[in-house]
Amino acid sequence: MELRELIPAMAGLMSITGYETYDAEKLTAMTQGFDEALTDAVGNRIFIRRCGRQNAPKILIDTHFDEIGLYVSDIREGGFLKVVPIGGLDGRTLPSADVKIYGKQVLEGVIASTPPHLKERDTKEEVSPAEELLIDTGYPTQELKELVRVGTPVGFAPRYQWLQNDRLIGKGLDNKACCAIAAHALREIPAQALAGDVYLVFAVHEETDPVGGTAVGGFAIEPDYAMVIDVNIAHAPGSKESQTVEMGKGPSLCRSAITDRALTKMTEALCAEKEIPWQRCVDATSTGTDTVALHLVGKGIPVVDVGLPLRAMHTYVEMLDMRDAEDLARLVQAFVCDKKIGEVFA
Repeated sequence: MELRELIPAMAGLMSITGYETYDAEKLTAMTQGFDEALTDAVGNRIFIRRCGRQNAPKILIDTHFDEIGLYVSDIREGGFLKVVPIGGLDGRTLPSADVKIYGKQVLEGVIASTPPHLKERDTKEEVSPAEELLIDTGYPTQELKELVRVGTPVGFAPRYQWLQNDRLIGKGLDNKACCAIAAHALREIPAQALAGDVYLVFAVHEETDPVGGTAVGGFAIEPDYAMVIDVNIAHAPGSKESQTVEMGKGPSLCRSAITDRALTKMTEALCAEKEIPWQRCVDATSTGTDTVALHLVGKGIPVVDVGLPLRAMHTYVEMLDMRDAEDLARLVQAFVCDKKIGEVFA
């Protein structure tokens, strides 16, 4: 499967935090080509490419596989569901959203919204948090109760569309687009070209836990060095340039107190050597990614933090640019094959 097909296919899987293994069989079919694949006790999926050499460095590529969503908190008369959010959801984006309810069978639903005709024109409208919204299913109440229970996960409908200039919109690109990019990049590399044994982790619980599943994966693998890949906020009208990166200009490399300076500089030099476009961003004390937990695992892991520019993050119309996706895939390949980095950090 080509990368432009793999990204929406993988992003379309259901992986709401706490339910990352829901579509495990479909994910397995999409991630063939590794030497070994396993699932640990917390649900992290780990894919291994071995270089075939004894005492080779261990290289970790970390991405998170979970996505934001909702859990059913109550079943109301008239076929309505109350929900609570899982992860950072913006109440402004939710009304009228198409959703899927993953009960005994998958149900369609829509988050109810008030028609403008019924709103007071002179009244300042306040944004309702997710807990105050209702999902309309159209089902009779008793039938709905037989299909859905409190705690049932709810996610955005997986619908994808290509816009001009090779830009893709849809749900779950944070962060399954990065999962797809890393998997696609790693399985194409000949074993003898690898600088060490490569461990690709699709981590769980990132959207709700600053430690998440990545710490568990890091402890088990004990890598010599790591690259954490997550989405980064792309510039859009109204956003501050200092807090965003540009779409179509390559992945970002973050300067932070928690990233390894030497590894980051070597990755920047690698981009220059391979003519891979890249952007610099800064977050003084926390990158907001798995790096927060991973760099403190065990005796400490040197980490470089890499971002894929993404607009409309944490909505059902997240947007990426395929040029950035392809450049990120090239960077992943170059990183795991660079023997100079392996010699420094092994």
